[in-house]
Amino acid sequence: MPSSPSTPTTPNAAFRLLRADRSPGEFAAAVRRAAREIGEQVSCDARYIGRVESGEIRCPNYAYERVFRHMFPGLGLADMGFEPRESVRGRRAAGTLAPPFPVAATPREPETDEESDVLRRAFMTGGPAAIATTLVLGPPAAAEPVHRVGRSQVRAVQDAVREIRLHDDRHGAGALYRQAGHSLGAAYRLLDEGSYGQAVADDLHAGAGELAISVGWLAHDSGRHAEARSYYGEALATARMAGDPALEAHAFCNASFLARDAGRPREAVRAAQAAQEAARHLGSPRLLSLLALREAGGRAGLGDRSGCERALLRAQSLFGRGPRDADPQWMTFYGEAELAGLEAQSWAALGEHHRAVEHARRAIGLQAPHFTRNIALYTAELATNLACAHRVDEAAATGARVLDLLGRVQSPRVRGMLASAAQTLQPYARRPDVAGFLRRQAESRTA
Repeated sequence: MPSSPSTPTTPNAAFRLLRADRSPGEFAAAVRRAAREIGEQVSCDARYIGRVESGEIRCPNYAYERVFRHMFPGLGLADMGFEPRESVRGRRAAGTLAPPFPVAATPREPETDEESDVLRRAFMTGGPAAIATTLVLGPPAAAEPVHRVGRSQVRAVQDAVREIRLHDDRHGAGALYRQAGHSLGAAYRLLDEGSYGQAVADDLHAGAGELAISVGWLAHDSGRHAEARSYYGEALATARMAGDPALEAHAFCNASFLARDAGRPREAVRAAQAAQEAARHLGSPRLLSLLALREAGGRAGLGDRSGCERALLRAQSLFGRGPRDADPQWMTFYGEAELAGLEAQSWAALGEHHRAVEHARRAIGLQAPHFTRNIALYTAELATNLACAHRVDEAAATGARVLDLLGRVQSPRVRGMLASAAQTLQPYARRPDVAGFLRRQAESRTA
């Protein structure tokens, strides 16, 4: 875990030598490129490199380890200046890691990212008082004002965003939403009551805005659309006050997705277009590609087939330009799998279920295994589209695969899609495979 005053840090000279004459930012960009080469997802920046070189991060998580080994073949963690994982984290007597916070007890790779272990516990399990303590605030109800805000508080907010995204990718929103909302309140208290310089103010506004979007997404994925809209609006207001076009584009992107899901397709198109305008000069074709897909989803909801097809072609063309160092860190989820999944959603909204089936299958095949929630989502989409295409037995078998994932994924959105597939299959309930799926799906709703 991160070093404490009782655990002095030792600079990692070996890792510093690996960076050679590159700046921390240039080296971080090389790490991100290497990650993409092996299909890994890391949000590496200059700050992370600095924390490694200072010795604050004594052992990387498994994702970073795979990337570093890819970058420096033949070198082990010790050769790179890292400590053994077991000495950093410690073990219980039985040899198992203490669970970082209560999610579904499922077989999965142990969490070993030392850089965020304390924050994970505070932001996800401790409740408002523990969160505020981690942010050096004191309990939320305390009368004492917040004083000087520095880099450690900004880092806490940024790490909270990273942790929320990590665990949402693996488990969905169900177990995170309420706890994450506490961290957001603490972050905005820092903004409202703290004193800080301009550099800290810029990073704090960006961090708080991204945190508002993350909490909004958890609300969205949990079916709390009104609450999600409020959080996205708060992020947009923060972006406008800070003059931050990247944050503004992200807020509009999510607002567009929410509007589509909430049955407001015209609003979805307008928000996607506003996001594209905000992102126009950010230098990220991949971001513009995602925003074109948001517009396509809205146009599909309007029944605008030609407009949807134009937006889909634009999204594919922009995606084909490849990744850039300017791609936002929050877009690590957006690869070929997500492109295919969002195309499937657009074709489904246009009633082209056979085409939607093709894209949904492609999305499942391309998705990295650790994005468990997305695999469940794409598989639920496939089940629904197979049912709508009257491929009944395939739909039932696919729906059963989603049920197998629900122990690891707490996403009301996925459950809702599965319920839609079950409803479409009801007329075929006498078929044995369909009957088995419908029975299991009904049982899962009461479990």
